[in-house]
Formats: sequence, C-alpha cells, structure tokens
Amino acid sequence: MPDPSAGPLPGSKPTDHTRTTSWPSALVTLVNRLLRRRDESAQLRESLEEVIEQSEAEDRPLAREERSMMLNILQFGELTVADIMVPRADIIGVEASTSLDALARIFRDAQHSRLPVYRESLDHPVGMVHIKDLIGLAVPESEGVPHPRTIQDIRRDVLFVPPSMPVVNLLVKMQSTRVHLALVIDEYGGTDGLVSIEDIVEQIVGDIEDEHDTDEAQTVVPRGPGEFDASARTDLEELEKLVGFSLADEDKAEEIDTLAGLVFSLVSRVPQRGEIVKHPAGVEFEVLEADPRRLRRLRVRVIKPSQTVPASAGDANAARVPAEADG
Repeated sequence: MPDPSAGPLPGSKPTDHTRTTSWPSALVTLVNRLLRRRDESAQLRESLEEVIEQSEAEDRPLAREERSMMLNILQFGELTVADIMVPRADIIGVEASTSLDALARIFRDAQHSRLPVYRESLDHPVGMVHIKDLIGLAVPESEGVPHPRTIQDIRRDVLFVPPSMPVVNLLVKMQSTRVHLALVIDEYGGTDGLVSIEDIVEQIVGDIEDEHDTDEAQTVVPRGPGEFDASARTDLEELEKLVGFSLADEDKAEEIDTLAGLVFSLVSRVPQRGEIVKHPAGVEFEVLEADPRRLRRLRVRVIKPSQTVPASAGDANAARVPAEADG
C-alpha cells in the first residue's frame, strides 16, 4: 500500500489535500522512499520512468545530461560485475618483488592511482598499491617520516568478487570496506578482470576524463565520410550505429560484444598490423595497432552501405587482404 506521508506519485490527480507534484520534488520523494522501503523497488522504478516522461511535457524538461543519468540509474540495478570489468588482457599489475623506483615508473606510464600486486602471475594476486603511498618518498627521512623499502611496506588489501555479482552489491561492499579496487575471480580461481570504483561511478555519470587523458584515448575518432579510427574495445552496438546497419546476425550478436570480437569472428584468428579484413555487408577493417595476443586499434571504412541483413559474421568468404603497415 502506498505511503500517504510520501505524497502523490508523479502523474496522479490532485485531491482536496494535495497538488500535482512537479518533477524535481517528485524525484526527491522517490529517492527518500527508496531509502526507507527497499521492497518497493519495482514500483519505484515505474514511478521514476513516469518522472522522466512527465518532465518532457512540462515547462522545465530534463536536460540531456540529467535524462541520461536517470536512465543509467534505472539500468544500474541490472548490471553485473562481468558487464563493466576491465578484461584480464588490459590489466596493468606489478609483481610483488618490483622495486619502489620501478613501481613509480609503472604508475607514471599507466596513469592509474591503484595497481594490483601479484606473485608470478595475475592468477596469484596478493593485494594492491596506491600511488598516494609513494608520495612520502619525496619527503626526506630526516623530517621524521620513514620511507617504505619494498612493496610489502605499502601493500593494501583488495576485494575478490565473482563475475556474476550485481554491481550495486559491489558498490555497497566498496563503501563498507573502503577498498576501492576489486579483482574478478573466475570459477577456477583465476583472475578474470578488474573493477575500480571509478568504473562503477561511470555507469551512472558517463566516462570520467581527467587532465591526463588525451584525444588518443578516445574510443572513436572520425577521419572523414564513412571512415573512422576505433578502439578494438568499441561496443558492437555503437559500431553498428556509426556504420548505419547491422554487422552480426541475431545468433552471432549474442556472442560478439566488441569490434575486436567481430573481426575475430570473421577470420578466426588475431589479424596482424596492416592487415585488412572485409565484412560481407560492405565494411572493411584495417588493423592499425595489434600484438600477437590482441587487437588495439582499427580503421573502419564503409565501402558499400547495405540495407539488407548481412551474411553471418564468421562467413568463410570474408576477405583477408594484406596491406602496407600504417605509418
């Protein structure tokens, strides 16, 4: 039964004792009710959707950023750790025997504030290090602050979570433990990925870039009509929006999440730098950056826009054309 003290829901008709609630105050009411009654989450979700719809019809519509954030909040409860984690191949970690001088250089190059620490391999994590703990090295020991000698002197705990864990549960765990880095462990005990608190916050507010981020880090960089450079991790749906048509049939779409996954499905291997892979739908992918284990960046060209359903990704007729390496 609705809580009378909480006021009318958005869109409800005014009575003798209430007035129609404007969307900003209605949103505050909904948030307060969420904090008081967690068992009403489904009803609150519907009410928040009504707030968004109602705002469009009033004199004070939601700004694009506000609308996007509210929609992200609605989807936040459905995310799992596997949906947002940094994959193992992209994790930058440090071996437990690394010297502090070498650690400082790794922090400089990685541009991260926290790094996982492991012994021998990422499958044997022992904690993490925070860049703040290295700042003391800049202060002379004569001032009474002893310097750390090894990574063990500054090593901190890290969380271990399964990929199926809801993101909202991980956020609560990070808040309660004040540990803001989690390693994702697979069913065999190996390291599958990594999640920082920044990764979680970005699911609501969008990408967070700081003064160290550069244009080179952008996921997609336009080059001209029908041509752009893209990170190998570009989401498949985003890629399809850019080219204007589907690139994988329904069966393959379940298995392919990124541009790299699409290219792998076309050639069944890791293409080399400079190689061109052609998609049956009329798109070609030129490998700009790669190593023997993974793709990093590709140039995408729409050479023959198609309005028809493309051949299944992985078609044996997909062309593999060697090209000169991009300078």
